Amino acid sequence: MDKLTINKNFYNDIKSILQTARNNTYKQINFIMVEAYYNIGKQIINQEQNGNDRAKYGKAIIKELSIKLTEDFGKGFSTRNLWSMRQFYISFPIVQTLSAQLSWSHYKLIMRVENQKAREYYINESVESNWSVRALERQIGTHYYERIISSKDKSIVEIEAEEKTKDLELTPKDIIKDPYVLEFLDLKDNISFREDELESALISKIQEFLLELGKGFAFVARQKHIKTELSDFYIDIVFYNYILKCFVIVELKTAKLTHQDIGQLEMYVNMYDDLEKSQSDNPTIGLLLCTQKDNTVVKYSKLKDNEKLFVSKYQMYLPSVQELKDEIEKDILELEMNKNND
Repeated sequence: MDKLTINKNFYNDIKSILQTARNNTYKQINFIMVEAYYNIGKQIINQEQNGNDRAKYGKAIIKELSIKLTEDFGKGFSTRNLWSMRQFYISFPIVQTLSAQLSWSHYKLIMRVENQKAREYYINESVESNWSVRALERQIGTHYYERIISSKDKSIVEIEAEEKTKDLELTPKDIIKDPYVLEFLDLKDNISFREDELESALISKIQEFLLELGKGFAFVARQKHIKTELSDFYIDIVFYNYILKCFVIVELKTAKLTHQDIGQLEMYVNMYDDLEKSQSDNPTIGLLLCTQKDNTVVKYSKLKDNEKLFVSKYQMYLPSVQELKDEIEKDILELEMNKNND
């Protein structure tokens, strides 16, 4: 009998079925454990309420519980983990808000976030964008939620009020952040790199860059060649955002922002619309990443009230909470001063 050669597509289909089944089984088992940890936290809180000195009583309960559970079930029930389960129940008092798509490791990170709205945001984004635990940790560490809020030129209170009254469609302002954090490039000790070096570093870490850009971005081209009758132009990086349904041109500047940079970006956006955009695409938007953003240049240039052109700063290190707050307050103050002078 001749040796049978299995069709490659046939085998890949079978392989895909098994991988999907294993992944779904893992997720199901994982969420069962998440629910178990939630219920343990609930039982600890209920038991604590029976004690007179709740703080002292709760500490004693967790210590003894840790010893007994470790004896019966092995590792995973240290006092630290039991305190996390207790906090889990406190942080998410409504069990229906828990997502079956997230692991216990995801929730342990999200619990550290004090702002309830930020916690809800990280849960939704982790599910929708399929963030790994490592990706979630980075986004929380770089204050992703706060940077999204600060980029909208509105207060958190105003934005949360809008979310309660209507379901807004995402706009470029909802996607573009300021600042962008590029610590994954490991260039913080090199302050004299050129724009082509920055571009090469970003392309070499394209997955990390896509994560930092945010929701809906897909890489299209580097040094995109645009040819006219008389001239040749090269755009640094081009992405497509499938949520906004438009191309996103990214230009990199390692020096201070100038009005010439903005004029060049506008020209590229207009050219891309004419030469590359299809009828089904929304208008192209341009994002200029620079080391220093001059709000005076922003005010008196074509950036003002322009929904297609954006300028954001980038930094090579993870900001502290205080540094981010100071930066946001500085930008808000400058924006208010510019409004008052109009």
